[in-house]
Amino acid sequence: MPSRFVLVVTIGGVIGLGILRGPGEIAEVVREPSLYLGLWLLGGLFVLLSTVVGAELLAMTPRSGGTYSLIRRAYGPYAGFVIGWVDWLSFAADIALKAVVIMEFIAILIPEAAQWGTPLAIMVTTIFAAIQLRGVALGALIQECATSAIGVIIIGLSLVLFFVDPAAISTRQVMPASDGLGAWSLVIATIIFTYDGWLYASYFNGEIRGGAGAAARSSIKAITVVIALYMLLNVALVKSTGLAALAGSELALAHAVELAISPAAGSFIIVAAVLMLLSHQNLEYMGGPRILQALAADGLATQRAGNVGRGGSPVFAIMVTWLVAVGLILVGGFEFLLLLSVFFFVPIYLAMIVGVLILRKLEPDSDRPYRAWGHPYSTIVCLVGWTIITLFQAYAERETALYAVAMTAVSWPVYRYLARR
Repeated sequence: MPSRFVLVVTIGGVIGLGILRGPGEIAEVVREPSLYLGLWLLGGLFVLLSTVVGAELLAMTPRSGGTYSLIRRAYGPYAGFVIGWVDWLSFAADIALKAVVIMEFIAILIPEAAQWGTPLAIMVTTIFAAIQLRGVALGALIQECATSAIGVIIIGLSLVLFFVDPAAISTRQVMPASDGLGAWSLVIATIIFTYDGWLYASYFNGEIRGGAGAAARSSIKAITVVIALYMLLNVALVKSTGLAALAGSELALAHAVELAISPAAGSFIIVAAVLMLLSHQNLEYMGGPRILQALAADGLATQRAGNVGRGGSPVFAIMVTWLVAVGLILVGGFEFLLLLSVFFFVPIYLAMIVGVLILRKLEPDSDRPYRAWGHPYSTIVCLVGWTIITLFQAYAERETALYAVAMTAVSWPVYRYLARR
């Protein structure tokens, strides 16, 4: 794949459901514009710093397979297997989450579809699993087109909202801002989820022309672009409609456009949102199965997971990922799947930052085409930040944490079975 694919998968992988729905979730708790914008900026800068640190591992690891491939050498076989297992489960949870939300959005346009939400969500995710079974080339083409469209949509929406006269927007009765530990837990989870995907290149690193060092630097550039787009859009939202008008909206961007232009305009945003989320189904069926493929290459998954079809895709791994995603669609709705996804990938980010410190100590002379800027200070800041976020989320959402721990615990008997074989 060409090196520009790193920009495509990173920008296209990060921008999605979070920015579509997130402003309404956060505005339900935070009504002060400066604090609201500050949270988005602080979250973006923290993710950028994490990318700057984590990209060192990306440059050191010219193979595909995601976080597992980046840090297995730092943690050893079983710990590496657990990280790969959790990372793969986070993909399955995210696929399920976005399939569910696609149907929620379609139900806004076609209310009759609401009663068929679950079977239709399964049908949507099945279609994109089938696309990946056709081969890598088709999936890559879909993603390049989708990412270009996403960028145009975000910039276009921001420009439209910037030129809206706030005085012309009708106000509505709004509920008081939510408060409490659970509310702030959802705010943090929403921001983390919205910026998730900052090292998406790691899932395709072994297939990128130009080398792992170029992929690392491209990832940093891509996150910088994402932060700029997010801040542009959020400033436009605050300036046009205000936060109170968006509070609790399931699709804040559509609601903002409806208030600013006309109710009919919101339907266009819903269609754009559905298309954006469909592109994520495509991308996640490209990335998630490659984790199982990497585990199989190291003897930590069934060898069938490493088998590649004629189109270049890991066929068995795609099928297993699809099966787990369907199971999660049947289990729960938006909030459960959002928090479950966050519980999976937040500890992974923490493990990755720790992995940088471990490999700096164990392999000080290893080739590093890119070195983390500001190390060790930048790495320690990221370590403290991700540790606090992990502990806070685990305490605030204890019930969801138990689900995540239970699904992670299944990795031990699976690993022991594979080890014996």
